[in-house]
Amino acid sequence: MLHFSRLKTAAILITIAVGLLFALPNVLSQNVLAHLPSWLAGSRVTLGLDLQGGSHILLEVDGAALRKERTEQVRDDVRRVLRDQKIGYSNLAVRDTTVSLRLRDPNDTQKAVAELRKLATPVTNALFGNSSGELDLAVSSASDGMVTVQLTEAGLSARMRSAVDQSIEIIRRRIDQLGTVEPNIQRQGLDRILVQVPGLQDPQRLKNLLGQTAKLSFRMVDQSMSPQQALEGRPPPESEVLQGQDGQPYLVEKQIRVSGEDLVDAQPGFDHNTREPIVSFRFNNNGARRFAATTQDAVGRPFAIVLDNQVISAPVIREPILGGSGQISGSFTVQQANDLAILLRAGALPAPLKVVEERTVGPSLGADSIQAGKTAAYVAGGLVTVFMLAVYGLFGLFALVALAVHIMLMFALQSVLGATLTLPGIAGVVLTIGMAVDSNVVIFERMRDEAREGRSAISAIDKGFVNALGTILDANITSLATAVILFLMGGSGPVRGFAVTYILGLLTTMFTAYTLTRLMIAYWVKWRRPAKLPI
Repeated sequence: MLHFSRLKTAAILITIAVGLLFALPNVLSQNVLAHLPSWLAGSRVTLGLDLQGGSHILLEVDGAALRKERTEQVRDDVRRVLRDQKIGYSNLAVRDTTVSLRLRDPNDTQKAVAELRKLATPVTNALFGNSSGELDLAVSSASDGMVTVQLTEAGLSARMRSAVDQSIEIIRRRIDQLGTVEPNIQRQGLDRILVQVPGLQDPQRLKNLLGQTAKLSFRMVDQSMSPQQALEGRPPPESEVLQGQDGQPYLVEKQIRVSGEDLVDAQPGFDHNTREPIVSFRFNNNGARRFAATTQDAVGRPFAIVLDNQVISAPVIREPILGGSGQISGSFTVQQANDLAILLRAGALPAPLKVVEERTVGPSLGADSIQAGKTAAYVAGGLVTVFMLAVYGLFGLFALVALAVHIMLMFALQSVLGATLTLPGIAGVVLTIGMAVDSNVVIFERMRDEAREGRSAISAIDKGFVNALGTILDANITSLATAVILFLMGGSGPVRGFAVTYILGLLTTMFTAYTLTRLMIAYWVKWRRPAKLPI
């Protein structure tokens, strides 16, 4: 156990050197980092929200809006199916999550129900990804020709899960384009999303970005009457009055000529003539074709650009726009144009999000947390140093060198993996200091036991490492399994932050406390050939 080949020795030393290389940027100043290669300068531990400050927002998917939108979609599907099948009906109405109608000819009931049941889709099991056997729609009928289409609870729950999953991805895309690092975005319960953005001290801008659904549509302005007449009387059935960003009402058609789903890019910029901030957009092939057809047929008419049921602008189409691109202007500030471009590039949320909780962690509080963590680490390290030197002497010094390498490798791994260090993570660092020392204590005590049984110093050292290996592996593997479970099952960021640090600490402990300590002692034995165990 005390023999190390040159290859094994070189591998250990190279591992330590590489670890030092990647851990070093964490203690260097910004001026020094500026002269380092980008791949090395970027290798730094990311501080979590509780250490560097930032914004914390808890969002809730608007279930009522999601149900309303789904019910209206079902109503439109019902209308389309019955029209395609040439089945007459009347009194089509929506109440809560139910669409009801009366067939003009009750003899069409069986045919209508059969066709409407084709609209239902199986509900996917959230855990296993297969069909649960339930449908998202329930169709029923009465003898008088009354037909109802009901949204099932299983279908609504599945749609809510899908909406949350989709919202998480869209939120991540929006935040990533802010230029922040390592946001923590995760599901909380059935309909809530936790968003933590370290380093972002402007929660209002974050709320503005996340609070908008960003559903963009292009519609024609209805010029059959003025918006005031529509508000005072009754607007045409195929049109509605929407408020504009400038505070003026607009009468626009309900028909969406081009949807924001056809956008492939949106970028902020400036108008060449007025130098005002604008947002340039570009459609995919389908959107470009529809946009060209619409502008060709509507030259001279105003064209409303609608975002979340608010008219951003309503320019008059001067000539057909055939290139599949255009621009949005609306007296934006530079930041508003940039944020709108971010919203359009990231895509629309499937449902509105409501802010349930918000708070901002200041950088001063994070600095206090870091200082408290450093103090705890210094105290723990000092007590461990005194204990190891007092009890084990020279071997205690070897253990302390291995402990320093252990801490260095742990931060190097966190830097390479891009892990986020949180306050619980600092607690994990302090805890692994004790774990690393404990492995050396087990080895040294086994050496003492072997020496008491009459073995020579070299034999006692060798047997101490051999007999302690099983105990060290059992203890660390058991702790590692627990830490992995904690990482997988711990929902919150702080819990996972602790688990990540603890896992990395256990891995480096098994390397330094056994391998590195054994290497140092092996070379000391080869050099001194001790006749007595020095502990």
